[in-house]
Formats: sequence, structure tokens, C-alpha cells
Amino acid sequence: MTKRFDIKDETLGMWLGVIGVALFAVTLPMTRLATGTQAAPQLSPWFVTLGRAALAGVLSAIFLLATRSPRPASHQWKPLGMAVLGNVIGYPLLLGYALRVVTASHAAVVTALLPLVTAAVAAWVLHQRARLGFWLCAVAGSLLVVVFSVLRASQSGHGFGFEWADLLLVGAVIAASFGYIYGAQVTPSLGAERVICWVCVMALPVTLPATLFLWPTTPIATASWLGFVYVGMFSMWIGFFAWYRGLALGGALRVSQTQLLQPFLSILASIPILGEPLDVVTLGFAIAVVATVVIGKRLSQPQALASSAAAPLPAAARTGGR
Repeated sequence: MTKRFDIKDETLGMWLGVIGVALFAVTLPMTRLATGTQAAPQLSPWFVTLGRAALAGVLSAIFLLATRSPRPASHQWKPLGMAVLGNVIGYPLLLGYALRVVTASHAAVVTALLPLVTAAVAAWVLHQRARLGFWLCAVAGSLLVVVFSVLRASQSGHGFGFEWADLLLVGAVIAASFGYIYGAQVTPSLGAERVICWVCVMALPVTLPATLFLWPTTPIATASWLGFVYVGMFSMWIGFFAWYRGLALGGALRVSQTQLLQPFLSILASIPILGEPLDVVTLGFAIAVVATVVIGKRLSQPQALASSAAAPLPAAARTGGR
């Protein structure tokens, strides 16, 4: 039976979804701010990756203790572990190294493919089927990203080829997709907020001592520390609270559409935070890539989601973030 939603809950859910997406969108410029560039490096990508997870892990432990949350069941540990590998380690680490080479606006275009890649992972892992039109849109979006990458590499004087950082960005998207899907498997039974909290707490025995070991010994700019605090508190933790709660209140199908705003918000946020110019070419490709996502979602949605707005993702799995 399809779950019915109250009008007020739907409205609140949509606004929470927009808040979550806005918080995730700022991850790209804030990560670049934290890591610096190749010419002026700041915090190492390893420190940012492990440190942001450690910060979120400490906050998660406090939350779980304060809410007296029960421990996950034995069968839930494996999906949570996969979410740790994908969302705590893989995505932020690869993203951090890539953002030392490419701009946040550039990365925003490539990571705009996250919803489509997540759907492909869901089809493989969760055995969900989609119509041919959906996969044609996925291929079209991928080709757009390839053309964009080749064009930017050529404009940068690297020849008509790819930036090596684009491979890191693709890897980050794949890692995040697997993390979202496996985390989504336990969301209905464990609870939306507790999924990200247990993921961060599971990683804490590794991330906390590693953060202390990797603590920078050279002076770091205050702006870089602010970027680090942001990705730890908001990208890794608070953003998921707003996002998953929005999905629960407003319905996963409807609220998930707000993630289409993320590439644009990332590009806009990069202007005041990093001083990056508004690149018309980048913006144009971003619009084209997001268009393939919109058309793909309209042509085909997973059967499980079509029958129930509260079903296990991929709708909720298509979060960003980060």
C-alpha cells in the first residue's frame, strides 16, 4: 500500500531536503579550501578524510548515547561497513586529492552523475530494473562528462586528453554510490539518523588515532581549518540529518528531486568562497548533465520506489554528499 503524506509534512520534508542538498553542495568548495592547491597546499587530503570522519564520529557517539540508541543487529554490520568504505574513506579521500588539481566547479559537473551511477549500482546490487530510456540518459550524461573533461584539459594546455583528477572524481562517485546503496539497505530498520551515526562510530577506532597521528606540524591557514570543520560537522553529519528526515517526511520520490539543485549550488558557492569565476562553459555542461538526470528519472524509476514512496532506496541512496 502506498504511504500517504500530510500536506504539512510534505512541505516541511521538501524544505529539509533543500537544506540537506545545500549543505552537501558546499562540500566541494570547502574541501578545496581545506586541502589547498598543488601550488599552495594546506591540510593533506588524508588528514581531511580521516579528520572529518573522526569529528563526525565523536558527535555521532554523543548522539547515540544521548538517544540511548540500540546496537545494530549482526546482519546490519556488513552493509554499515561497506558504507564506511564508500562514504567515510573512498569518496572524501578521492575528492580531496582531485580538488587539489581541478576547480570545485569542474568537480561539481563530474559529481553531478552521482544519481545515475547510484542507480546503476542499485540495479546491480539490489537487482532493480530500469527501462532502456533510463540507461540511454545515463550514457548521454557520461558522454557529456567525457567531452567536458577533454575540453577543459585542452584549454588548460595539457593537450587533447583527460585530467588525471577526473579519474579520481569518477572513483569518488563510484565509492559514494556503493556507500549509499549499502547504507540504504539498513535505513528502513535502523533509522535514517542512526545509519550515518553508526557508520561514523564504526570508523572511529581508525579515524581518531589516525587524525592525531596526521595532525599537521606546519602552520595552516584559518580558512582551511574552517573548511575542515565544515566538512566534518555539516557534510559528514548534520547534512544527513536534514536530508534523511526530509525523505521520511515528504516522501523519497518527491524530496529526492531537490538533489538536482546540488551542482548549481556547488558552482554558486565556489564564487564567494574560492573566488572562482562563473564559467559559462562549466555552467552549460552542468545544466546539460542535470538535464539527463531529470529526463532519466522521468523515463524510469526503480519498481520498488514506484510502489512505495517509503521503500528502500535508491531514491534515498542518491544523496550527495557527502
